[in-house]
Amino acid sequence: MSGANDMSDRGPARSGAGASAPAGPVQPCQWPAREAGGETPETSAVIRELRERFPDLALTEQPTADGIPTAWLPAERALEVLGYLGREAPQPFAMLYDLGGVDERERLHREGLPEAAFSVFYHLVSYGRNADLRLKVALPADGPRVDSVAGVWPAADWYERELWEMFGVDVAGHDRLRRLITPPWWEGHPLRKEHPSRGTEYGPFELPDQLVDEMQEHLRFKPEEWGLPRPEDDPTLMYLNIGPQHGATHGPFRVVVGLRDEEIVHLVPDIGYHHRGSEKLAERQSWHTYIPYTDRVDYLGGVTNNLPYVLTVEKLCGIEVPDRAQLIRVLLCECFRIASHLVFYGTYAQDIGALSPVFYMFRDREILLDEVIEPITGGRMHPNWFRIGGVAEDLPRGWRQRVLDFCDYLPPRLDEYERLLMENSVVRARMVDVAPISVDDAVAWGLSGPMLRAAGLPWDWRKQRPYSHYDWFDFDVPVGTTGDCYDRAAVHVEEMRQSLRIMRQVADALPDGPYKAYHPLATPPMKEPHTMHHIESLITHFLGVSWGPVVPPGEASVYTEGTKGQYSYYAISDGGTAAYRVKIRTASFPHLQVLPHLCIGRGIADLVTVLGSIDFVMADVDR
Repeated sequence: MSGANDMSDRGPARSGAGASAPAGPVQPCQWPAREAGGETPETSAVIRELRERFPDLALTEQPTADGIPTAWLPAERALEVLGYLGREAPQPFAMLYDLGGVDERERLHREGLPEAAFSVFYHLVSYGRNADLRLKVALPADGPRVDSVAGVWPAADWYERELWEMFGVDVAGHDRLRRLITPPWWEGHPLRKEHPSRGTEYGPFELPDQLVDEMQEHLRFKPEEWGLPRPEDDPTLMYLNIGPQHGATHGPFRVVVGLRDEEIVHLVPDIGYHHRGSEKLAERQSWHTYIPYTDRVDYLGGVTNNLPYVLTVEKLCGIEVPDRAQLIRVLLCECFRIASHLVFYGTYAQDIGALSPVFYMFRDREILLDEVIEPITGGRMHPNWFRIGGVAEDLPRGWRQRVLDFCDYLPPRLDEYERLLMENSVVRARMVDVAPISVDDAVAWGLSGPMLRAAGLPWDWRKQRPYSHYDWFDFDVPVGTTGDCYDRAAVHVEEMRQSLRIMRQVADALPDGPYKAYHPLATPPMKEPHTMHHIESLITHFLGVSWGPVVPPGEASVYTEGTKGQYSYYAISDGGTAAYRVKIRTASFPHLQVLPHLCIGRGIADLVTVLGSIDFVMADVDR
């Protein structure tokens, strides 16, 4: 995207070789690349920096499998320390990447850790340092409580509500601790260990008319509960309910909008209508049988959901994935990035009034699914194809030509769609200068992926912390200038071109070798060379498939660049065949939280444009 201030001259975002239209230069990345989860002098210095800044602070360091600096600190000092890290430290940790809780009461392997019935973790990211920090606080069984950090990072609002909702941890200073994901009438805290995880643990379900009426009343929007004026107290104010079943919300999502004439003066996002308890399910499924559940998180992202999960389990197990398997993963992830972006592109055009493009782009997506993805994986949207240690099968015959054919097929059509949409004066009038966001605000609100790059920060995990050999490939990181709706769309468009570049490079240079690691914890294990010839190996194979691997005790989280932003699965193993705790960090969750910041002060007609530009799916939000 051009760096010119005159937005009327802005053209579509372009970068890399072969662009058929002029564009501004792609901003160079200025951060040192490092291996995903590895340590650098920047990250190892963080704990030392804290000890120097707070010499009386009791810090208990914890080794983790991912190498992220992790330390426990007293709950009463947490806000002070976090405030320093987020606001005062040189090159501050300006992004609250994730926040969550753990029920520690049944955890067996806690050697060297402070006594705790519950714990709360804060995962911080500094883009300036290319560094992470994970801080934890230990809490008692009775009256667990932490201070709100929403004054440091506005993104903490929803994370803290979720913490209270799922674990019963009180958050002092939070003014609206109410249920976020479960319905208002839900009883208990679902991620506590004693809370049921199966419907069969409840009695027969009944829904009498009286209960229906009570539930409907619970869902009635009461402005005073949100600190907002009532219409009867302000005759110039009207509240408009949109959703949870509305085409513009791209799923079961509800928005309550306060209007004066056509101006948005208040906005309350209401999520949770798509919640399926994915994190609770991780505690009852084996490490291997949980993989299909990850497919349904970003349900347009396919195997890009599998990748951060299997990378994390491999980190816990110490599994080295063969080069061929790594590149096969890259190939499929870029296929699904294009498939997801095509859905975004077509539905966004439809949102702002252009009907024809959605049919063209869904046709292209069908070609990708039919001609490339399905012949390789056997599935379409949810192929469940990555495995701990590699992938399910090797590539079939003829895969290379199919990939190259698609790489030749799509670029001229992307050029045509740009002329049809991105250069269309009516479309540009709906997007240019609508809901811009600065880099600082984007980071503070936890935005990532195309949302963050559209604001002007050229940050991409595939570049800054290469995983799965992404450092082997030549591709660019498209960025915007203002972070408005136009930039968000233009970044998506150019990312599809970059994905095609990566796919072509994989097709030209895929090495020979196994498609899965020869490792006893790779699941299901390779049948050759031992399983089919030795009874002991056959028994191991049977146990590995039926029970899954026994993962050593530890903690890990590996980030990936998904279709919509940054993703990770923070997994805690207690030395069993299932996870003790899995915290899913998705991109769409913080992205929807920023909606009031983007929309208040704009016209109601802009709301649909802004919603479409965010590129979210509700399963990604609610999990």
